[in-house]
Amino acid sequence: MNFNEKLKYIQHKNNSLLCIGLDIDIQKIPKHLLKTENPQLEFNKVIIEATKDLVCAYKLNLAFYEEHGIKGFETVQKTLELIPEGVITIADGKRGDIGNSAEKQASAIFNTQNFSAATVNPYMGYDAVEPFIKQPEKGAFVLNITSNPGSKDFQYLKVNGKPLYQLVTMKCKKWNVNNNIGLVVGATRAIELQKIRSIVSDMPFLIPGVGAQKGDLEASVRYGCCHDGTLAIINIGRSIIYSSMQKIFSSKVREAAKHYQLQINYYREKYFSKQ
Repeated sequence: MNFNEKLKYIQHKNNSLLCIGLDIDIQKIPKHLLKTENPQLEFNKVIIEATKDLVCAYKLNLAFYEEHGIKGFETVQKTLELIPEGVITIADGKRGDIGNSAEKQASAIFNTQNFSAATVNPYMGYDAVEPFIKQPEKGAFVLNITSNPGSKDFQYLKVNGKPLYQLVTMKCKKWNVNNNIGLVVGATRAIELQKIRSIVSDMPFLIPGVGAQKGDLEASVRYGCCHDGTLAIINIGRSIIYSSMQKIFSSKVREAAKHYQLQINYYREKYFSKQ
């Protein structure tokens, strides 16, 4: 199966567009875990066990692990081993470099760590993205329109009358010969999200910004999904993983994840049930 097919399969199987961001800040996890040998890993174990049937994906922001050196690298590997087969795993490292460097980046993420997908920066052009899209079963989510305040420094600049993010969209559509390119589109950018979906009808969107960043969940589902209510990956991190600081926190985490799964599916039913 190519990446799109794998994504659709798990979204149907688990009836979920929810992705949980495992961006684990040691300073924010329950204090009792700090006494364990590997607090990040123990925290991830609880999160995954509590939510693995409610998600289509988990996203690991690599910076939260890389700051811990070798131990962080080991945590990534052991966390991936805990995630059920078929659930999409996204390495959020925003890679993308000159060709030979990008080749090594892609090999590290896909072959050594065995992630399903990676986030990629398109600023250096096709040769920086190409190593991440060689394997049809692996996905690349290209940064398109992001939620951070500085996004307007470059992403909205006009080039031949079109904002730069739209040119990135059209380039990615052209490059998507293996059906394994997706776009990162922030949930705080509902108008742009609708425009981008009108340009690319059947490419996956990774949509961060719901929850703590106050992104529009309804718009993310309505405009982020393709025609059959799939191919949107709604990433939510802090609002789920830090939903409780109690010693026994798994039930609160599951409750928060279930809340978002049901809310997302409510909007899917509202906008896509008759299609």
